[in-house]
Amino acid sequence: MVSIFIVEDDLSLQRLYGMMLTTFGFEVVDKASNGKEAIEKFKSFSPKPDIILLDHRMPVKNGIDTTIELIKFNSHTKIIFTSADNSIKGRALEIGAISFIEKPFSVIQLQTEINRVFNLV
Repeated sequence: MVSIFIVEDDLSLQRLYGMMLTTFGFEVVDKASNGKEAIEKFKSFSPKPDIILLDHRMPVKNGIDTTIELIKFNSHTKIIFTSADNSIKGRALEIGAISFIEKPFSVIQLQTEINRVFNLV
C-alpha cells in the first residue's frame, strides 16, 4: 500500500485530501500544517512515507524550502508539489519534486497523478 504524508496549511483541504486518499486505498500516515512541522515529523517516520503531498504557500516555511530540506533526509520519498501559483512549477521540479499539480485540482487529477508516479495505472 502506498503511504502518503499530507503537508497543507488549510485544515479543510487537509481533511478532504485525507478522506479522498483513504477512499482510493492509499495510507495517510500523518498530516502537517507547515514546513517546519513537516520536517520534524518526517525525521521521526520509520519507514519514510512513499509520497509527500506538499503545498507551497504555508506559514513558517514554504514548500520550496521544505522540499530542499526533506530531500536532504531522504531522496527516495517522492514529493508531489501543489500550488495555485504555477510560476513556481519549474523551481519545484528543479529542486526535486517529482510532480506538480496546480490548484485547484480534482479528486481524479490527484488519484491519476499518484498512480502515474507509482506506475499503478
